[in-house]
Amino acid sequence: MDQAPGSPQGPANQGPQDAESLPTCYRHPDRETGIRCSRCERPICPECMVDASVGFQCPTCVRGGSGTGHAPAASAPRTLAGGTVATDPRLVTKVLIGLNLAFFLAQTAIGDRFTERLELLGQAYVPLLGSVEGIAQGQWYRLLTAMFLHGSYLHILFNMLSLWWIGGPLEAALGRVRYIVLYVVCGLAGSALSYLLAAPNQPSLGASGAIFGLFGAMAVLLRRRNYDMRPIIALLVINLVITFSPGFNIAWQAHIGGLVAGVVIGYAMVHPPRSRRAFVQYGTCALVLAAVIVMTLVRTAQLT
Repeated sequence: MDQAPGSPQGPANQGPQDAESLPTCYRHPDRETGIRCSRCERPICPECMVDASVGFQCPTCVRGGSGTGHAPAASAPRTLAGGTVATDPRLVTKVLIGLNLAFFLAQTAIGDRFTERLELLGQAYVPLLGSVEGIAQGQWYRLLTAMFLHGSYLHILFNMLSLWWIGGPLEAALGRVRYIVLYVVCGLAGSALSYLLAAPNQPSLGASGAIFGLFGAMAVLLRRRNYDMRPIIALLVINLVITFSPGFNIAWQAHIGGLVAGVVIGYAMVHPPRSRRAFVQYGTCALVLAAVIVMTLVRTAQLT
C-alpha cells in the first residue's frame, strides 16, 4: 500500500500504583505512559502529546488555553508540523475512508460504466462508452477520481486498513490541512507518473499512490522523532516486493510516484525552520504539483 508498548489495564482494575507501575493516559486508560502535560500534569500517551515550546501538552489544555489570559487560538501550541490541533485527530482520515467506500458502492451499484468514466486512462477507445476516452482527451479529472476507485473487495479492504493505520497518526502529527494536501498531492503524483509511463490504453485505479505517499511521509516523521523505523521499513519493503512481483497486475508507477512525493513533502513538513515553515511546506507541495502538471502536459503532447 502506524507507539510505545504498555500493559493493558482497565479502569476497573486500577488501584494504588506501586513504585514499578506507570500511570495511564487520561484519555486512553489502557495505555501506560511516563509523560505528563506540562500545564495540568495529567499523564498523556504519544497520540495525545502536543508539541509545545516546553515539553508536551494535552489536547484539553490546548483547546482551552488553560487560563493563560490569551485567547485559546493565541496560546494553543501547534502540531509538530505547525498545524492546528483538532478535537478529533482522525476526522479527515475517516472522511477519506468514507469517500472511498461511497465510490466503491457506486461502482458496485452502477457497474463498469461508472468506473470507466472515472478510472485513470491515457487514451483509448472504450466500447462501453462508444468513444475515445482518456486524459489526453482533456479528461484531467481522471488523475483525481481514479484515487477513489477500487477493483475488488480485497483491494479496497487492504487500502482502507493501510489508510487507517498510517493516515491517522500522520493526521495527528501534521494537522488537517497539511494532511489533506499531502494525501491529494501524493495521489496526483502517482497518477501523473502512471499516465506518463504506462501504456495509454492501460486503465488503472486505486488509492495506493496516495497511501504510498503516506508511507513515505510516515518514514520521515518516525525518523524526525527518533522512533524505531524497522516496522515501517519492513512494511514498505513488503509492499514494494508485491508491487513489482509478476502476476499481481499492479500499476507500479503510481506507487513509486506517490512514495517519492510523500518523502519529499514529508521532509518539508517536519524539518522546515519555524520562521519560514508555511512557506517551505506549501512551496514544496506547489513544486510537486507543478511536476504533476509538467508530466501531464508532456504525455498529452505525446499522445495528441
